[in-house]
Amino acid sequence: MHEIYFLEMHMKFRRFGCVLCFAIAFMNLRVCFGQAASPVIQGQAQPFSLTSVRLLDGPFRDAMLLDERYLLSLDPNRFLHTFRINAGLPTTAKPYGGWEKPDCELRGHSLGHYLSACSLMYASTGNEELKRRVDYIVGELAKCQEVLPSKGYNEGYLSAFPESFIDRVEQGKTVWAPWYTLHKIMAGLLDAYEHCGNKQALDVLVKNADWVKFRIDKLDEKQMQIMLRTEFGGMNEVLTNLYAVTGNPEHLRLARAFDHRQIFDMMAKKHDGLDGYHGNTQIPKVIGAEREYEMTGNDNYRDIATFFWERVAMYRSYVIGGDTDKEHFFGVDKFSEHLGTETAETCNTYNMLKLTRQLFALEPTVRTMDFYERGLYNHILASQDPQKGMFTYYMSLKPGHFKTYSTPEDSFWCCVGTGMENHAKYGDTIYFHDGNSLWVNLFIASELHWKEKGLTVTQETKFPESEMTTFLFKADKPVELTVRIRCPQWLSSAAEFTLNGKKLDVSGVAGEYAAIRRQWRAGDKLQVKLPMSIHLETLPNTQTIVAFLYGPIVLAGQLGTEGMPGSYAPNQSDFNKVVDPNVPVLVTDINNITAHIEPVAGKPLEFQTKGIGKPKDITLIPFYRTHFQRYSVYWQVFTEERWNKENPGNSQ
Repeated sequence: MHEIYFLEMHMKFRRFGCVLCFAIAFMNLRVCFGQAASPVIQGQAQPFSLTSVRLLDGPFRDAMLLDERYLLSLDPNRFLHTFRINAGLPTTAKPYGGWEKPDCELRGHSLGHYLSACSLMYASTGNEELKRRVDYIVGELAKCQEVLPSKGYNEGYLSAFPESFIDRVEQGKTVWAPWYTLHKIMAGLLDAYEHCGNKQALDVLVKNADWVKFRIDKLDEKQMQIMLRTEFGGMNEVLTNLYAVTGNPEHLRLARAFDHRQIFDMMAKKHDGLDGYHGNTQIPKVIGAEREYEMTGNDNYRDIATFFWERVAMYRSYVIGGDTDKEHFFGVDKFSEHLGTETAETCNTYNMLKLTRQLFALEPTVRTMDFYERGLYNHILASQDPQKGMFTYYMSLKPGHFKTYSTPEDSFWCCVGTGMENHAKYGDTIYFHDGNSLWVNLFIASELHWKEKGLTVTQETKFPESEMTTFLFKADKPVELTVRIRCPQWLSSAAEFTLNGKKLDVSGVAGEYAAIRRQWRAGDKLQVKLPMSIHLETLPNTQTIVAFLYGPIVLAGQLGTEGMPGSYAPNQSDFNKVVDPNVPVLVTDINNITAHIEPVAGKPLEFQTKGIGKPKDITLIPFYRTHFQRYSVYWQVFTEERWNKENPGNSQ
C-alpha cells in the first residue's frame, strides 16, 4: 500500500516539481501512518493522567467508590438493546427506562456516557472489570456498525436511532437532538481508546467520523448553520480531539464545520446576548472552541472561550457555581426572580468545569481554579446521594425545597450521564505541571505519582474540616522543582507554610500561587495552613438576599422533612410543584451578620445562628452534606425596623 502511495507522489513531483506537492505528500503520509497532531498552542500547565493520581480517604473518594458501585450494577446489554434493534441484531435484554426507552428520541446517549464513565473510572481505580466492560461494549458496537449498511444505513453510521433522525435535523424539522446523542457515543469511544487502550474503539470512531464527513459534505454553509440551531453537544470538541489523535486534517475540518456562527460571532465580539438561550446547548460548543484554539492557534476561538467563561462564571452563576433556571440563561439583574425548583442544571456545571480546566491549562490563575473549586464542592459533590449514588438534574435553590435524585433504572436523564462521569474523574485537576513546576490546585486527600521525576507526593488532609494540609515527598533522588500552592481568594488571612518543622518565608497572599523552589528530597514534609472563616455572598444584583460560606464551602440551612414526598423520582420534575413551607428569615444588620453565626462545638463545619432567625434560628452545614431534607441556601435579611413594620406584633 505504501509503495503505491510513494509511486503516485513520485509521479506528481515529476509532473509539477513543486513545494506544494511535497507539503501535500507529507500531510498525507502523516495521516497514512496515523501520527498524532501536536497543539499549535501549548498550555502553560498540563494535567496529569488519571492513572498518576489516586484518591485517599475523604468525601471525594467516598463519592467515587459509590459511583463505581453503581456503574458495576448496570448491565451493558440493556444499554446495547436499542443499538442491536436498530442494526437488526438479536437481543433479549430488557431496555432501560427514562430517556433510554426504545421510543425516546435521545436513546443511546447513556451508553456513550457509560463508556466514558467506565473508562475514566478504570483509569482512576485500575479495576479490571471496568475495562472488561468497555472492551465488550466496543466489540458489540463494532458488530452493529458492521451490519448497519445491510439495513440501508450509510457506511460508518452508529446509533440506537435510525439515520432518518439526521435527515430531519438537516431539514430543520423537529427532532430531539440527534447530533447531541452521537457526540456522547463518539466521546465514549474516544475515552475507551485513550483511557483503556482499546484500539478497536478508535477504529469504530474513525469510521463514524467518515460517516460524519459524508453527511456534512452534502450541506452548504447555510444549511449547516440551520442544522446547528438544534442542540448538537460538543461535536466540534470530539472531532478536534480525534484530530489530535489521528493527525487527519479532515477531522479538524469537520470539527470547524460545527462552529455555530450565531453564538461564536456574538462571543468573539464580546457581546453577552445569552439571555433566553438554552444553557447546556452552548457550553459544549465553547469547550470545542477552546480545543480548536489549541489545535489551530486561531485567536478568535480563544476570545470566544474566555469571554463566554467570564460572563457565565462571574456574572451568571449562583453561589454553588451552577447556572440557568429551567435550563435557560436569564438577565443578570433578574436573579431574585429565579430561585426556583429548576435552577442549576448539573450538566451545565459538569461542562463549565471542563471549560475552566482547559482555560486554566492555557493560563494558570487562582481565579479560574477558585471557580472550579466552588463548582466541584458545592454542585458536583453535592449532586450525588450518599446512599444509592444517584444524581440530581436540577439543583433546586428554592428556599425550603429539597434535592431530587434519579432512580437506578428508570431515569437516565442527561445529568445521569454526566453524573456517572463526574464522580469517576475527581483526580484530574488536583495537580498540574510543567517541566519544572508542580501546581497544587485542590486540597483533596490524594497521592500523585510523577513517574518522569521519580517523585511521589502524598497530600494528607481533612480539608475543609481542617485548615491544615500536609504534603509528604518521596523521591528516588533529589528533584529540583517549584511547588506552586494555590492561595484562594477566600482565605481569611495569608496562608502559612512550614517545611520540615521550620516556618517558610513565603508569600501566601490570597489570589496568588505561592512558589516554593528547592531540591525536594525523600522525607520532606510541607505543611500548609489555609485560614478560613464564615463570610457571606449576596445574590447577584440584590442587597438583602445572602448565602453563607465557610472558606469555599456553601452552607445550607437544615429545615426538616415536613411534607416531603421522597427523594427519588423517574422524572426530574416530579416534585417541582410540591408545596414548600415558609422558611426563616434573618433579622439583623447585614454588615454584622456573621458575628451572629457560631460554630457548634464538636461538630466540624456545623454552625448555628444566634438570635437573628425569625421565627427561629437555623443550623447550617455544608451543602454537599445536605441530603433527604428541606434546605435553604439563600436567606432574606431584614433590618429590625423593616421586620417590625411588616410584622406588627411579631417582633419577638
